[in-house]
Parts: sequence; structure tokens; C-alpha cells
Amino acid sequence: MTNETLVQEAAELSGRLRAVPAPRPVLSRDRARSLTDRQRDLLDQLGRLFDDGFAHLTMAGIASSLNCSLRTLYGLAPSRDELVLTVIDRNLWRIGRSAMGALGGDMAPLDAIRSYLEAATVAVAGTTAAFARDLAAVPAAQRLRDDHSDYLVAITRCLLDIAVERGDIGDVDTAAVARVMAGLGR
Repeated sequence: MTNETLVQEAAELSGRLRAVPAPRPVLSRDRARSLTDRQRDLLDQLGRLFDDGFAHLTMAGIASSLNCSLRTLYGLAPSRDELVLTVIDRNLWRIGRSAMGALGGDMAPLDAIRSYLEAATVAVAGTTAAFARDLAAVPAAQRLRDDHSDYLVAITRCLLDIAVERGDIGDVDTAAVARVMAGLGR
């Protein structure tokens, strides 16, 4: 293969992956960009605090644990539930960025699938039982998780479609195979 062909294939792969609709973030891009360093730090601390579970936490308890005011917390989200969703969503986006970061522009589709799913699996491996338990108890958080899982399946399917088009694998039901492959790391 020539360098030009490799560059074209990498550009096509990148373009097709970017075309896969990503989950809608809880915080808009504008809102996320407007966060202060202190607010970002608090959200990061909340992510670590939630490792021990979050169902029992109140806004007052969170403020005390983070050594901040209730006003500061309500500046991040209008309610405890919205704050929880914001923290969970940030965590899911971090996992997604880690998985997408594992994709090299010059990777063959099957190598890209392997790297992508491995990176996603490694990123979620640190999920604690307490966090998973509390996540399962919040329907809105479940919807967030499902949206991100659907995105993982869609990226996997896109890569499988490219592999079929290139003749790397036979003609298969890429939607079904992607769902199975994406579910293996769960």
C-alpha cells in the first residue's frame, strides 16, 4: 500500500467514526467550557467520592466532604440528582475518550476494534461495586449508561462495516456482532 492510500484510509476511518452520533452530554459544551478550575476540581473530587457509592450522600454531606459551600455545589447543578448525573456523565465521557484515544489513524478496522474495546474495558475496570450498585438504582443514570453503551456498539459496528467492505471479514450481521462484542467487557 502506498502512503497516499494509507492516508486516505485513515481519513475515511476518522470521518466515519466522527459521523457516529455521540451521546448528548449532561453539561452542554458551553457550560462545560465555562466551568472554573475550582468547579472542575470539585467534579473530579466528586467522581472519587462516588467510588464509595453515592445513594446515601446529601448535598450538605457532599459540601462537607469537599470542603465547599452548598452555594458552590448548586452552582454546578440545580439539584443533587442533576449533580449525580453530571458526575456520572463526566466519568462516562472520560471512558469514551480513553477508548477513542486508543485508535490509531493507520489501524486496520479489526485492530481498531480490539484496541477500542480493550481500552474501554480497562477504563471501566476500576468501577467499584458500591458505585455500580448505586448507579443501577437511578433510572436516569441507567439511561446515561445505556446511551454510552449504545455509542460503544455503534462505533464497533462502524468498524465492522469497514472491515466487511475491505474484505477483512465475511459478510455478517455487523449490528448483532457489534452488540455481542461490546457486551463481552461488561
